[in-house]
Amino acid sequence: MKRYKHIEELKEAYESKKPAIRRRLREFKQVPKEKYFYELLYCLMTPQSSAVNAGKAQAMFESLGFINADIDPEQILSERKHYIRFHKTKAKWIMRMKEQFDEIEDIIAGNSTAFEKRIWLAEHVMGFSLKEATHFLRNIGKNDGLAILDRHIIKNLRYHGVIRSVPKTITKKVYLNIEKKFLQFSDAIGISVDELDLVFWSKEAGEILK
Repeated sequence: MKRYKHIEELKEAYESKKPAIRRRLREFKQVPKEKYFYELLYCLMTPQSSAVNAGKAQAMFESLGFINADIDPEQILSERKHYIRFHKTKAKWIMRMKEQFDEIEDIIAGNSTAFEKRIWLAEHVMGFSLKEATHFLRNIGKNDGLAILDRHIIKNLRYHGVIRSVPKTITKKVYLNIEKKFLQFSDAIGISVDELDLVFWSKEAGEILK
């Protein structure tokens, strides 16, 4: 524990938010299967974009029944009230995901481990890396403790002495190495990775987002 920093500060933040954090994690586990498509769509929208805007856009996609409708996603992504950055590229990702969703659904429902599902998603879903694949699995309650390593999380891991520096690029090897250290940190302080993720996110965003 000596090498870790600001642990009391972290534990105080966790205790103050624990009921809301645990409620949010229960909500993830209760997401019905018919919502998986839209949760996947959400995770395709979030990279380098506002999570709040992605949530608003997701709600619009759902209200329009996009999964069964012939709608150009670029029209929704480009709306000013919930603008999604790189909307042209992300529209292509979304259409490709829509075409292959039956296969994706089979993988999610299969008996492989969360780790194996994550690798498959990162390799087969256009626009997904390990981070987005883990984010999606977490948002449907199926990540089994795998870590979402976005820039906010990595910055906080450095602040707490889990890693020495923020890497310039995150390869698969770097991701898995930082994830291993995150899991060790989680075990050492007695707070789950999923809970720590939401503590760190709420610190950055001011609220407990998904």
